[in-house]
Amino acid sequence: MTLHIEMVSDLVCPWCWVGLRRLKGAMELVPEVEVEVLFRPFELDPTIPAGGTDYKAYMKARYGSDQSRDRANSMRDALIQYGKDEDIPFDFERITWRPNSFNAHRLVHWAQGQSLGMAAKEALFSAYFAKGLDIGDHEVLVTIASEIGLDPNIVSDLLTSEADVETVRGEQNLFRQMGVSGVPTFIALRQIAVQGAESSEKLARFLKTAAAQMPQERPLEGASEESA
Repeated sequence: MTLHIEMVSDLVCPWCWVGLRRLKGAMELVPEVEVEVLFRPFELDPTIPAGGTDYKAYMKARYGSDQSRDRANSMRDALIQYGKDEDIPFDFERITWRPNSFNAHRLVHWAQGQSLGMAAKEALFSAYFAKGLDIGDHEVLVTIASEIGLDPNIVSDLLTSEADVETVRGEQNLFRQMGVSGVPTFIALRQIAVQGAESSEKLARFLKTAAAQMPQERPLEGASEESA
């Protein structure tokens, strides 16, 4: 049976990219467990205007004090190092705009329906954290959609509509009601969870524990073994 792991994350969360890479590493450590990752939306700051906002101004407002800025700088340095360990090319100097990530989550939702969720997550993380692109911009999202194999014309039309707006909002609300307050959060069987970008080794243990608790498939009633 396939173990479904729900990864609750935001596309403007650098720890979520680290967490995704570590989850991939965990899956490689336990090849005996068949895992399918389901991506769930979470906006770290849903108050960001639809068109986004200046990144430096936003960060200054959020980390105004010297102590907060020092802590943020230390965290950024740590992220760059963790990124190198996971082959993630963080380039924070290229980020000039803090986008609203809601439409990017819609794109992931559509991509996931075409078995391209992982490709969408990686492409969006790379666009924002490695290239400094505005992943709230429709043209950027359409280009990413095309690059991962989605029909850009369909995606363009969907983005200008209300398609799946309520669905994505509903998923966000559901996981907040379940108690998710930080990301990344990994959930198995809707009852076992790990929060944070834990090591691949710890996530591998999580996968094995969850797999052991999956209901076992039962033989069809009336079925019997063939005699020799």
